[in-house]
Amino acid sequence: MNKKIIVFATIVLNSIITMAQNTDTLNNQYQNSAEMMLNYNGKLGIGGYGEVHYNQPMTKNIKESGTMDVHRLVMFLGYNFTKKTQFVSEIEFEYAKELWVEQVFLQHKINKFINFRAGLMLVPMGIINEFHEPTSFNGVERPVIDNRLSLSTWREIGLGFSGNIFPASLKYQLYVMNGLSSYDTKGIFNGSSGLREGRQKGSKAYINSPSYTGKIEYYGIKNLNIGLSAYFGASQSKLYSKLHNDSTNLKINADSSVVDIRMLGLDTRYHINGFEFRGQFYYTFLTNTEQYNKFSRISGKNNDLGNVMLGYYLEVGYNVFKTFNSIKEELVPFVRYEYYNTHQSVDNNTTKNPSYKNTIITTGLSYRLNKNAVIKADVQFVKPDSVNEFTKIFNVGIGFMF
Repeated sequence: MNKKIIVFATIVLNSIITMAQNTDTLNNQYQNSAEMMLNYNGKLGIGGYGEVHYNQPMTKNIKESGTMDVHRLVMFLGYNFTKKTQFVSEIEFEYAKELWVEQVFLQHKINKFINFRAGLMLVPMGIINEFHEPTSFNGVERPVIDNRLSLSTWREIGLGFSGNIFPASLKYQLYVMNGLSSYDTKGIFNGSSGLREGRQKGSKAYINSPSYTGKIEYYGIKNLNIGLSAYFGASQSKLYSKLHNDSTNLKINADSSVVDIRMLGLDTRYHINGFEFRGQFYYTFLTNTEQYNKFSRISGKNNDLGNVMLGYYLEVGYNVFKTFNSIKEELVPFVRYEYYNTHQSVDNNTTKNPSYKNTIITTGLSYRLNKNAVIKADVQFVKPDSVNEFTKIFNVGIGFMF
C-alpha cells in the first residue's frame, strides 16, 4: 500500500512540474517571520504570531473532555545595526506558561549572494520547521510527521551561511551546529518519540562533536517550490564529560550512549488557479542503535529506538472563493494523508512495535480573513497499525501573524 502511495505521489509531482514548466513568471518567494524581519528597512523591527486551540477527542461510546489552550504566543524583535549587520530574536510563550527562546542570531551580508549567520537558529529541515506560523499551513495542529520526524520546532546553536543564487533560482542554507542529546543521566531516544526529546534548544547545550545541516530550495518554476534538506552528525552524551583517555570501560560506555544520525527530507509546494498542493517526505537512518538500546536498558531505561524512521504526507486544498473576484477572503477545504513509522527497521534485539506505525487523515477548512489572520477547523482520523479502527479528534483554532 505504501509503495503505491509513493508511486502515486511521484506521478502527481511529475504532473505538477510538467504543468508548471508552461509558465513564464515567478510568484513563489516564501518568507517566514524571521526573514520578514531581516527584510525590514527600518532600525527596530517588531513582529509576532500566535494561535489558540480547542481539541476534542471523539471516542466511540466514551465521553471525553476537550482541551482549550493558548498554544503559543510568539514575539519577534529585530534590529538593523547597519544595512549589512542585523539581529533577530524570537521569544515564545507556550501553553500560557512556558517561556522559550526559539531564535537569536546575528546575520551579516557578505554580498548579495552570501550571508553569514551565528547564534540559535532553526534547523532547515522540511517546510514546517521554518514556516510554522499558523497562517502558513492548513489544519489547526501542525502535520504529525513534523513532530515525530522533523522535530518541529527544532533549533540549535551554530553558525554558517545562507543566501540566494538568483541566476539559478536557488535558496540555500549551510550550518554547523551542536547536535541532539541522546544521554544525560539516562537514554533519551526511543521508538515512541524517536529523536524529539533530544532537542537541546540552546539551553545549556553540551557538545562532543558538531553536526551538519543544510537545505537547497529551487523556485525557478512559477508557483512551484522544491526543497532538499539534510542533517548529519553523531548525538551528544554527557558520559564524555571529563573522560580520561585511559578510561577504557568508561569510553566503551560513552560510545554506546550515542547514535549516528543521517536525516534526509524532500518537500514541495505548488499552487495554481485556487488549488494548493503540498507534500513532504522524511527518511532517517541511525547506526549504533543496538548498542544504544542495550546500554540504555542496563541503565534502567527500556529504550527501543529503531534504526530507520520514515514518514510522508500529501495534501491538497482549493480556495472556493477563487472564482469570486469581489471576495478577498479565502475559504480552503483541504485533505491531508500522512504516514509515519518510527520502527520502519529495527536492530536484531528490538521487536517492531505496530503502534509506532501510523496513518493519519486530516480534513477540514481554513478561512483566511486575510494573509495574516485565519480561522481553522478540522477532524483528524488516526490509526496505529496495532488497531483496526480510526480514532477521531475534532479541532478548532484561530491563528495570526504580524
